[in-house]
Amino acid sequence: MTAKEVVLVARKGWSADSIYHVLATRYRVHVIFEQPPSLWKLLQWRIRRSGFITVGGQFLFRLFEVMFLLGGSARRRREILSWHGPHGSIPSTMAATTPSVNSKDCLDRIKTLSPAVVVINGTRILTRHTLDAIKVPVINVHAGITPRYRGVHGAYWALVNNDRENCGVTVHLVDEGVDTGGILKQALIHPGPKDNFATYPYLQLAAALSPLCEAVQECMDGKTRVLAGPPGSHRWFHPTLWDYLHNRIRKGVR
Repeated sequence: MTAKEVVLVARKGWSADSIYHVLATRYRVHVIFEQPPSLWKLLQWRIRRSGFITVGGQFLFRLFEVMFLLGGSARRRREILSWHGPHGSIPSTMAATTPSVNSKDCLDRIKTLSPAVVVINGTRILTRHTLDAIKVPVINVHAGITPRYRGVHGAYWALVNNDRENCGVTVHLVDEGVDTGGILKQALIHPGPKDNFATYPYLQLAAALSPLCEAVQECMDGKTRVLAGPPGSHRWFHPTLWDYLHNRIRKGVR
């Protein structure tokens, strides 16, 4: 690879596909797919962190989302995906697989490809050792306005808090924290009556793609500028089913 190329390290899914296709209109992009951790290990970690009752409620909400929200919003999600051009699977010729973004295998692949910028999407938290070994800027698209909405589902929690001026997305440099890296770009979204929990991430990614490309180019040009985010820092987690139903009935947040 040349000094003006990009490596995308991501989990397989629609967001990785969208990021790849937008970046590929400007750069040669190689993809390294990270294998997800086992569901059992993830479940054990969540129970240790949040407790059985909370994790059970989160699991019930996930079932509710699959049964009622995803199916009912399929047309809207396809509409949002169409806003930023071609969308399809990443060509297999441009992709490889690694067990973890923090593995020696992944670092060796990045070293061989020698990109100017690494973009991550949906991976594990990068360790300090990994960041030091990569040696080029690492950028993430976070579904929330940081530092106020770190963690997951930032747009949803902003709406729950009646905080529409901070309902959006952040493109940031990656450090070893949870969405604590230097802010490069931020953009707001404006959900409408056709939107719900299942479409907010699609709106966020659509809003982030152009700022992401700008941030990648600025990193390549050595013109990176770190911005100040809104005051307050909080890490948010998945809602439980009873959280969601309460917020939908009492606050109208779908």
